[in-house]
Parts: sequence; structure tokens; C-alpha cells
Amino acid sequence: MSIGTIDRTPPPFFRQGPSALTKLILCSALALFLMVADNRFTITRQLRAVVATALYYPQQALLVPVEAIRGVGNYFMGLQGALSGEQAARRDLAAQAERALRVDQLATENAHLRGLLELRPSLTVRSQAAQVLYEASDPYSRKVVIDRGATNGVALASPVINETGVLGQVTRVYPLSSEVTLLTDKDAAIPVLNTRTQVRSAAFGSAGAVGGGMEMRFMAGNADVQPGDVLTTTGVDGIYPPGLPVAKVTSVDRKLDSGFARILLAPNAKTDGVRHVLVIEPIGLQMPARPEVPPALDPKAAAAAKKGAKAAAAKASAAASGAAP
Repeated sequence: MSIGTIDRTPPPFFRQGPSALTKLILCSALALFLMVADNRFTITRQLRAVVATALYYPQQALLVPVEAIRGVGNYFMGLQGALSGEQAARRDLAAQAERALRVDQLATENAHLRGLLELRPSLTVRSQAAQVLYEASDPYSRKVVIDRGATNGVALASPVINETGVLGQVTRVYPLSSEVTLLTDKDAAIPVLNTRTQVRSAAFGSAGAVGGGMEMRFMAGNADVQPGDVLTTTGVDGIYPPGLPVAKVTSVDRKLDSGFARILLAPNAKTDGVRHVLVIEPIGLQMPARPEVPPALDPKAAAAAKKGAKAAAAKASAAASGAAP
């Protein structure tokens, strides 16, 4: 700057530019545009993938100390849990050994009694393990798909169970998979036996129950059913083996204005989060074929024979009346 000349340019902190409100509006509009564009046209997907790939190894390096501390803690906790589990397993093994000896003795006595009474040997339950692939896409039904199908020998109407009880029944069979309708489905039904009263009835899926449940229908208002009663399979339907846990009675509403009681059930087998199941062959496939109905007992044949006898009697009566003169 030459002497005698005054510099009239403002200092840097007095320079004017876009206002703060303008900058806020521009940045907000740009951010909104980028969010909409990314949601609609996924323009930043490749960029996000590149950034995620570049940051993966630094993240893993930073997580090494955290994982080391966590691993040491899990080691000592796991060691303590393993020791406790070993002691519990030894106690359970001793109890199971004593029970197994009694079961073997009872099985021998049962076979001996069946031989004395000349009863048919008990049915052998054939089964195979399966894994749940996914739930059915229909939101109004309770169905799952398993990874066993016709090529694995799965038959239609096969019962499906897990370690707690009956889950459902195979309703569709594909070559490599099968569709299982759960007991809580609105169209599901299963014959049950009340273990306390030894009364047979039927349990149905209840679509209106919270979280999925079951109910017993067409039971008289004075029926001997109480909360806490355990229901099992009857074994007389030709599908389910006898004695499998099905559900437990949770509430009994004996309505005065109706002849039936509203009985709600809680299924033993929880359907949420189940991964591995057991598919059982229907026991009806091992039973002897049904005997054919004799013609004398067949309603259609009896009706046809009765109609023919009436026609023959009418003809004979007409012939007799014509020959009388």
C-alpha cells in the first residue's frame, strides 16, 4: 500500500456472504434431496458399500481389545457354568439310570402280558428329524415349512412334534419340503383325551386368542373340565400315537345363556422360535386294512335289494290279478 492511500476494503470478519438462515435452508434441502434420492434410486449404495468395506478392517482392529476382555470374562463364566452343568448332568444321569431300569422292567412285563393275552404287538412309531425353514406367507394362518418332503418319505397328515408336545400336522407335501399346519391355526383340529377324567373330545385352533391358542368346542356347560387339566392324544384316530401332550386347560367359562361352555387351552408346544421338529409317520399306515362291508350290511346294497324285492312283488301281484278271471 502506497503512502497516502487509504485501503477501503473491509477486514475479513466484516465481509458479507450468505446468511446463516440461507445456509441452513440450503443444507437442509440438500440433505432431504440426498435422502429421497438414496431411498428412491439407491444412488449411494455403491458408495456406502465401498466405505463399509474400507472401514471393516479398522473396526475389527479396534474391536480386538474389547473382544479379548470379553473373551476372558466369558472363559471364566463359561468354566463355572460348565462345572455346574456337569454336576447337574451327573445327578440327572443317576436319576435317569434308575428310571431306565424300571422302564426296561415294565417293558418286559408288558410284552409278557401281551403274549399271555394274545394281543397284537404295540405299534412302532417311525419318525425323522426335520428343520423349520420359514413361516408361510399367509398372515391369516399359522403354518410353517420344513425341509423334508416326499423324497424323504414324509406322508400327508403326518404328526409333527417337538420336545414339549404336538406342534401340528403335515397338510401339504412337496418333493423337497412340506407344509405344516400348527395346532393354533383357525382350521386345525385334533382329538384329545382328558387325562384326569379319561373323556375324549376335540380341540380346535382359536384365531381370536392372544398370541395364538386353542379351545374345546361343543362341551356341555356342566362338563367335568377344570383349569389345569392336561390333554393328550387319544390314539384312536389313526394319525397321532397315544399319550402325546397337546394342551392344558387355562379357563372354563360356563355360560348360563348357552348350553355349551367356553373352554380355552394353552398348547404345550410353543410355536415361536422353533427350529427343529420330529415328523412321525401316521399310525394308520401300520394298522391292518379295514375289512370290506359285506353286501348284507352295505346300506346301498340293502336299499337296492329292497327296491328289487318290491318290484318283484309288484310284478307277481299284477300277474296274479291278471290270471284270476
